[in-house]
Amino acid sequence: MEYYDPKIETMPLRDLKELQLRRLKQVVRYAYERNRFYHDRFKEHGVKPDDIKSLDDLKKLPFLTKHDLREFYPFGLFCVEIDDIVEIHASSGTTGKPVVGAYTKKDLEVWTEVMARALWANGLRKNDILQNAYGYGLFTGAHGFEKGAQRIGAMVVPISSGNTKRQIAVMKDFGTTALACTPSYSLYMAEVAKEMGFDPKEDFNLRLGLFGAEAWSDEMRKKIEETWGINAHEHYGLTEIIGPGVVSECKYKRLHINADHFLPEIIDPETGEPLEPGEEGELVFTTLTKEAFPAIRFRTRDLAVYYEDVECECGRTLPIQSRIKGRSDDMMKVKGVIVFPSQIESVLMGIEGVSEHYQIVKERKGEMVTISVEFEPTEERYREGHLDELEKKVEDELYAVLNLHIPARAVPPQSIPRSTGKAKRVIER
Repeated sequence: MEYYDPKIETMPLRDLKELQLRRLKQVVRYAYERNRFYHDRFKEHGVKPDDIKSLDDLKKLPFLTKHDLREFYPFGLFCVEIDDIVEIHASSGTTGKPVVGAYTKKDLEVWTEVMARALWANGLRKNDILQNAYGYGLFTGAHGFEKGAQRIGAMVVPISSGNTKRQIAVMKDFGTTALACTPSYSLYMAEVAKEMGFDPKEDFNLRLGLFGAEAWSDEMRKKIEETWGINAHEHYGLTEIIGPGVVSECKYKRLHINADHFLPEIIDPETGEPLEPGEEGELVFTTLTKEAFPAIRFRTRDLAVYYEDVECECGRTLPIQSRIKGRSDDMMKVKGVIVFPSQIESVLMGIEGVSEHYQIVKERKGEMVTISVEFEPTEERYREGHLDELEKKVEDELYAVLNLHIPARAVPPQSIPRSTGKAKRVIER
């Protein structure tokens, strides 16, 4: 069967919009009546639930920001009693108080359903063995993949992240067919597998990679697929919305939004004004079916494009989202030029002799921001020497794409820290 839920996944756009509007009216009234923050914020903006008569009326509602979530930490935005919450997750809180996500039994059912739908579209089936190498704990990632895979009936190996040599041994001994982790960790696992004497492409049964939790370029995807001999699929989600399961790829590598549960918008990141589908801007999501913590017009800070009327070869009619260009938070302005880390990664991954291990070094001198790049050559290229030639090649390619001179320095293999979770690509000195 091609679809996990054919009724929803192939629903005509008009029917989908009718469903979205019906659910939007319900969630706005629900939040207004059950949560003091939403009630007061709506009143401040002069809007009541009865004012939502069409999807265009969504723009009348105020935005929800990460600042709001931190201000009402931990439970101030919940719309149910604590007794009704059966599971809690949270972000890392590296830039302030963590963002808390709560789930009722119904919320967990929705999460399981959208993750099963997403993994099915990737090609996961009942006979697969999924090695779940996302970190277990408060982070949503591992739990979402486990719930969805088990709903499909696949075997889940809940190994969590880290202890990489054991990961490789388990992958070999258990006959793992699907790997779920961050894309950078999958390449580190391949590196360790080679050190252990294995050929990642030949010595394992792996066929699917299920990757998310960090930005990665098309060039990084190509490197992962060539290294492991697999199909690598992207997953996009947010703790504030539900976790993974918001957006994921079909077999044609198109990102489909589960828009019956998560209503997408695109806005101008500077003005907050709505943009039309097909225009690039900041993604905004409204949860349409969440009980414990409905997020209404949450600003993701992620820059992308979404399309409502593009026909996908897979037959799904759900809206399509582009890959994330970058976060407005990650955007760097260097000598008047806007630079995203993803642009630099894309250049590096396209140069022969450059490995996937790199860091962008950001330095501030007063108001001036400068960046440089440190990268590891591959072992073979490092042994060849003449690294100044490779450095110049990197600098020239970066200049060709960005029209900006960025110093590049080759560092010895294994000198850039490895990560079992999200790779730290930008460091400040």
